[in-house]
Amino acid sequence: MRRLLMTTGLIAGGLGVAGAASAQDCGDVTLVLHNVQSAEVLAQVDKFILEHGYGCDVETVPGDTVPTTTSMVEKGDPDVSSETWVDLLPEIVPRGIEEGKIVFGSKALPDGGVQGWWIPKYLADAHPDIKTVEDALAHPELFPDPEDPSKGVIFNGAEGWGATVVTNQLYKAYDAEAKGFTLMNPGSAAGLDGAIARAYERGEGFITYYWAPTALLGKYDMVMLEATVPHDPAEWKRCITNIDCPDPKVTAWPVDTVMTVVTKDFAERTSPAVMDYFNTRGWSNDTVGKLMSWQTENQATGEEGALHFLEENRDLWSQWVPAEVAEKVQAAL
Repeated sequence: MRRLLMTTGLIAGGLGVAGAASAQDCGDVTLVLHNVQSAEVLAQVDKFILEHGYGCDVETVPGDTVPTTTSMVEKGDPDVSSETWVDLLPEIVPRGIEEGKIVFGSKALPDGGVQGWWIPKYLADAHPDIKTVEDALAHPELFPDPEDPSKGVIFNGAEGWGATVVTNQLYKAYDAEAKGFTLMNPGSAAGLDGAIARAYERGEGFITYYWAPTALLGKYDMVMLEATVPHDPAEWKRCITNIDCPDPKVTAWPVDTVMTVVTKDFAERTSPAVMDYFNTRGWSNDTVGKLMSWQTENQATGEEGALHFLEENRDLWSQWVPAEVAEKVQAAL
C-alpha cells in the first residue's frame, strides 16, 4: 500500500520535480549515527532537513563503519550512511556496488578525509617559503623541541594508531633525524592534543601528525605540509604501513574518499527529490571542523550541533535543497 501511495503521489506531482515532498513520497528513512563526531552531526543535519523539508519519517540507529556498511550490503538496512570512509572498506563497498545492493550519493566531504603533517598557520604566514615537508625539515630551528631546543620536533600520533606507524616510517624516509629533528611520541590521543594546544597557545613552532575533519583543527588554524611526490600505493603497502620495514621511501599520504551511501532499495522507493538531496549535500573539512570545535567547547550533542549549523549557515545548506524546502526547514528552526 505504501508503494502504491508513493507511486500515485509521484505521478500526481510530476516525476523528477524537486518541489513539495509529502510524507508518502518520501516514506520511512533509517539513518545511521556513526560513533564519529563528524558523521554523527551530518546525520543529524540530514534528519532535520528530511523531516521538516521533505516530510520523511526518520529513525536513527547507532552504528560503525564496517558493521553498518556490511549490513547495508547484506541485509539492506539501515537505509542511509551519511558519512562513509569507503577506502576503509576495499572489499565490502565494491561488492555492494557491483551487486546492486548500495549506491553512492554525493561526497560527504568533497575535499576528502585528509591526513598528514601540519604546522601552525601563524608560522606558515611568517615563513611563506615553507610549503612542503622538505621545506620544513630544512629549518629545525623554527620547530624547537621543548626538551632540547637545539633540535626540531615532530609530534607523532598516539600509540596503537596506524598513522603513528606511518609517521615513524616517513620520519625515517625523510631522514629527519639527520636533519636535526626528534620524533616525540605523546602516548595517547589526549597527549597529542595537549602537546598541540600548549605549543599553539604559546605561539611556538612545531610539526605534528593530524587529520581532518577534526574539532582540534577546527579550533586551531593549521596548514598541512605538501609532499613533493605523489601517493604511491605500492610503497605505502610495502613499507610505509609496516613498522619493521627498514627502507621506507618518501610518498604522499592518500586522500580518503568519504561518501554518502544509500541502499539500492531506499534509492528506488523514496522520492527523486530526496535522492536529489543526497546527491547534492556535502560540506568542507573546514566547515565541519569548526562545527565540531563548537560542539566540543559547548559540550553539545550531535543534535544540538546540527541545529547550530542550520541556524548559522543558511547560505550553505540552502544550496542543497530547492527554495520551498529551504523555507520549510528555516521555519522549523
